[in-house]
Amino acid sequence: MQDPNQASQNPTDQPAEQAAQGGAQQPAQRGPELDLQAAAAAADTAPENGIDSMPSLEEALRQAELKAAEHHDAWLRAKAETENLRRRAQDDIAKASKFAAEKFATAMLPVKDSLEAALATENQTVEKMREGVELTLRQLISAFEGAKLAEENPLGQKFDPNKHQAISMVEADAEPNTVVTVLQKGYLLSERVIRPAMVMVSKGKAQ
Repeated sequence: MQDPNQASQNPTDQPAEQAAQGGAQQPAQRGPELDLQAAAAAADTAPENGIDSMPSLEEALRQAELKAAEHHDAWLRAKAETENLRRRAQDDIAKASKFAAEKFATAMLPVKDSLEAALATENQTVEKMREGVELTLRQLISAFEGAKLAEENPLGQKFDPNKHQAISMVEADAEPNTVVTVLQKGYLLSERVIRPAMVMVSKGKAQ
């Protein structure tokens, strides 16, 4: 049989043991509370970090705006300079063309003066007339040289279709395609043909 003393001790001992066990388990149940406190602390510090980062973003935006303004100003200056260069180039071209015409016209004035003087002279001899014409021709040649207008007289040269215009081909002692007669001289302006020379070309003797 069970000892009455032991039976009487069991009901009282069990609550004490459960209380002891419950007291031992209380520290383990505090873990979620600590996690909640850590999360709350992190939530409290998050806005502060966000506020701290805002000035750096604003500064970056301000720097970007300054850079954009500098690039825009540089582009405007470059555009204005390009426009000024274009205008100056156009003015230089117009002045060069005008100056070239003025220079040639100035060189032609003595030629006109000589012709008028020759016509104004009465009872002049043939020799005097010839001297006046030769002087006028020299003045004209000098004016042509000043304007870079060169004479093309290809007598005895090989026929060049770029500079010569063949009127006919004739039998001659010269090699074929040789200019044997110049009917009209040609002229070149700065190596550009403004009038081809009119010529007759040899075709060789018939066998």
